[in-house]
Amino acid sequence: MKTLRFVTMSLFAGMLVVTTSCKTKQEENTAKPSEEAIKPVTVSTKILKKTTVTRKNTYTATLLPFREVNLAPASPGKIEKIAVEVGDRVRKDQVLVFMDRTNLEQAKINLLNLETNFRRLDTLKKTNSIAEQQYDQAKTAYEAAKTSYQFLLDNTLLKAPFDGIISGKYFENGEIYSGAPVPAVGKAAVISLVQINYLKAVVNIEAAYFPAVKQGLQAEITSDIYPEQVYTGTIYRKYPTIDPSTKTFTVEIKVPNDNLDLRPGMFARVKLNMGQAKILLIPTIAIIKQIGTNDKYVFVNNRNRAAKRIIKPGRVYDDQTEILKGLREGDELVIEGQNKLMENKPLSIKN
Repeated sequence: MKTLRFVTMSLFAGMLVVTTSCKTKQEENTAKPSEEAIKPVTVSTKILKKTTVTRKNTYTATLLPFREVNLAPASPGKIEKIAVEVGDRVRKDQVLVFMDRTNLEQAKINLLNLETNFRRLDTLKKTNSIAEQQYDQAKTAYEAAKTSYQFLLDNTLLKAPFDGIISGKYFENGEIYSGAPVPAVGKAAVISLVQINYLKAVVNIEAAYFPAVKQGLQAEITSDIYPEQVYTGTIYRKYPTIDPSTKTFTVEIKVPNDNLDLRPGMFARVKLNMGQAKILLIPTIAIIKQIGTNDKYVFVNNRNRAAKRIIKPGRVYDDQTEILKGLREGDELVIEGQNKLMENKPLSIKN
């Protein structure tokens, strides 16, 4: 019996020792993270202040002819002669296409007859030798004939509306113009004419700059084909509305091209000076990208503890990044040691 009691007591004592030992190790393991958690991380910080910068925004565009027209008569007919070829330079009011002139000649003869009759009746009217109604009928017929003749003249002799270069020819002499759209341009045309001594660049600009962008604002135009050459353009048209889907508005920029170096279809970069503004800039190196997302964040000093702030970056200026959202002037930003931080981590500020 004594032996049984001794064994029982020995087992109890052993279990007590094991339990105490496990508890001690558990307490030690629990204590280690706590000590690590309260150990400060040495960092460098910077008090944020707004900086005055000159905003120069760069956009991309495809250069377009300043003016472009697809010439065609108002009604179908036979093409008598096309007097130009693609690439020819033409002057304003130069006749480019001669359509069949049969109807024009008939209209001219009719006009001359009505004009002669009207002049005769006009002389008689001055002596009160004819009725007012007869005179009015002759005048109306004469005016209608003049209008008809001018219409046929405009659609028989197709003239250049401006100085330019022939950019497309879609028919040959003697062919019939049907009035159907030409696949190359998607419109009815016999020839196409472009003005390229000036070009235009169409740019979509963020709505926030709507008040700053005005007609007459200059733009710097560059092309990869002529990397050393800078062309100075001018905003000549600003659209009055903002696209609700893209939150942008459109401007058209007139680009001088006297030497004809630039051509429609070329890719160009457009730099616009939006004026000066005070913005919040931070060192780009302070920004951390959250793994698995597009979110970006920084740490700030909040009573000597790390506080995580999700930010919205803007434009990059050399090694500085504009902050649109998430920080404000006066915040103490961690600019060194931020990669070792987590939320609420104690900080030791390096002098």
